[in-house]
Amino acid sequence: MPSKRRPNFELLRIVAMFMIIALHYLVKGNVAVPYSESRSMVNYAAWLVEAFCIVAVDCYVLLSGYFLVESEWKPGRIVSLLCQVLFYSLLVPVLMICIGMISWRELGPYDWFGFLFPIETEHYWFATAYLFLYLFAPILAAGVKKMEKRTLQKVIVLLLIFFSAGKTVLPVSLVTDRYGYDYGWFLCLFLIAAYLRLYGCKRLEKRGLRLYAVMCICLFAVSAAAGILGEKAEAFSYYAEMPYTYNHLLCLSGAVGLFLFFANMRIPEGRAAGIIRRTAPYTFGVYLLHEHILIRYEWMNWLRVDTVRESFLFLPHMLWCVCLVFLAGVLVDFIRTWLFEKGKKIVRKKETS
Repeated sequence: MPSKRRPNFELLRIVAMFMIIALHYLVKGNVAVPYSESRSMVNYAAWLVEAFCIVAVDCYVLLSGYFLVESEWKPGRIVSLLCQVLFYSLLVPVLMICIGMISWRELGPYDWFGFLFPIETEHYWFATAYLFLYLFAPILAAGVKKMEKRTLQKVIVLLLIFFSAGKTVLPVSLVTDRYGYDYGWFLCLFLIAAYLRLYGCKRLEKRGLRLYAVMCICLFAVSAAAGILGEKAEAFSYYAEMPYTYNHLLCLSGAVGLFLFFANMRIPEGRAAGIIRRTAPYTFGVYLLHEHILIRYEWMNWLRVDTVRESFLFLPHMLWCVCLVFLAGVLVDFIRTWLFEKGKKIVRKKETS
């Protein structure tokens, strides 16, 4: 792996993926359910964990923007990304059929169309949004560097008003709000990360962890209070789940805080830094594996999440499941990388022969 990778940022990449798996465990595993369905302390604990993990996706995009604004844009990276996504979208159903987990009769033409065109069908919504972000990256980077600092600040503020402030304050669902599940929000995060890279934020750099903790606690408090008040006034029920969206101001602020904390972290060179550098590049493969449409709602059943849903035992069980899913994903993506490298060497030999 490239030795220039900074281990503090690579560690954030790893931590963010652990958080993403935890988010899927809690929501798709029905551990965290709407407050209208459960007022138990276990459910409140699940939503509290969710609040501290919801910043993960924004952190991932901030990482990309932070480095893309200064790095060379490579079209080959798009091809690499598409090949990686196709590897998982096509291989998973083929393997599941081969080992008898599903029958080929269960998959129709539309299913295979989705496997063949995962970007166009948003099989993986993050991959689709990230691909568009990468396509716009050289334009955004060039524009940011030409702008004055003050102008960039104004652009970011106006974008946040449109994407984030309105939905954070208004007690109604906005037609233009996609909850941060689109490349429009990713472009906004790119500009924020570019600003942090070019100009920094001295007022927050030493308070990143505090900002992250306070914002996540506020997010949970707003959601829990709205869940209780929602029984008396329907308008409050909107605020029960809306804070747990990627473009909510509290989520964004928490993500910026966590990002700044890791940005100012110093990890000495040594064995730990080496392990972090070697592991981080495989994290995207972890996402592609456990979020495949044939797996994303099944791995919780395979790992028996239902046995701990209404017990505080979900905490150690979640930790075990997250570690297991992460390790499985890293192993599979390591094999994929090895196969791709072998394929490249074969192609090079044929070209030179």
